Amino acid sequence: MLMIPEQNQTWVSEFILLGFSSDPTTNSILFIVFLLIYLSSVMGNGLIILLICLDTHLHTPMYFFLCILAMLDMGYVTTTMPQMLVHLLAHSNTISFAGCWMQMYVFSVLGITEGTFFVVMAYDRYVAICHPLRYTVILNWKLCLQLAAGSCVCGFLSAFIHTFFIMNLPYCGPNKVNHYFCEGPTVRSLACIDTHNIEMVSQILNVLMGLIPISLIVASYIHIAKAILKIKSTKARCKTFSTCASHLTVVSFFYGPSSYIYMRPNSSYSPELDKQISLFYNAFTALLNPVVYSLRNKDIKRAFLKVIGHSKVDC
Repeated sequence: MLMIPEQNQTWVSEFILLGFSSDPTTNSILFIVFLLIYLSSVMGNGLIILLICLDTHLHTPMYFFLCILAMLDMGYVTTTMPQMLVHLLAHSNTISFAGCWMQMYVFSVLGITEGTFFVVMAYDRYVAICHPLRYTVILNWKLCLQLAAGSCVCGFLSAFIHTFFIMNLPYCGPNKVNHYFCEGPTVRSLACIDTHNIEMVSQILNVLMGLIPISLIVASYIHIAKAILKIKSTKARCKTFSTCASHLTVVSFFYGPSSYIYMRPNSSYSPELDKQISLFYNAFTALLNPVVYSLRNKDIKRAFLKVIGHSKVDC
């Protein structure tokens, strides 16, 4: 049943996710592509988690944070991709109202937590480069756990506010969501009341949740850049900067597309473009993170060779 009459008002009980295409051949090709992306993301991040847990040399704050980032990425991509894969092959692309609410909330929790966690990782690099002799004293395990827990709390609370405002709007038709998952701005556009004020409040919150972490990350890297410029040796300077390059790369892939979706003016809303852009901070970021962090990381390579049985490691 699509609509539920209640007090002379018709309420939507489910949404239809339009996805990328209605052509069966195109959907079959997309299914194979996205299945490979999803499996690669899960296996890549899962491998990083496994290596960090098994190798005691990686039991440091830096790799503790990287392990949590990998878990967030696995959860982030699993929130949307499996359902999208099913819808690419299924005749019915519906999702219940409660299911849409839950997907939006979990996606927001993981997204905001990951965005906040990038600040924690930037702080880790700041302490490691600017205060190397006090690194283990400043970033003790108690503080590491507090920073991780604080990021999660920030994600849960912010996502609740974001989702509560959107899903408590009246939805009385149409119920077709021009997206491959229930993302806030797209679902909100289907509300059958004027949402201008809510859009303004939502945009202000989104800007704050975006600008504050980005500002803290930029501030950390300004101090890091100053510390690197003081290093006399060019080789040592390049080596020090390379430890930050991976983090800067994934931050750019995450915040660039997500800032466009959530911090832009509402007048520039474009459903087809939004679906493509959301793939970057949803699917591709989770896929690229393990690649970026492992290819130039000798510790990760050494741990991998050690696990597969190579006693002599030359990285």
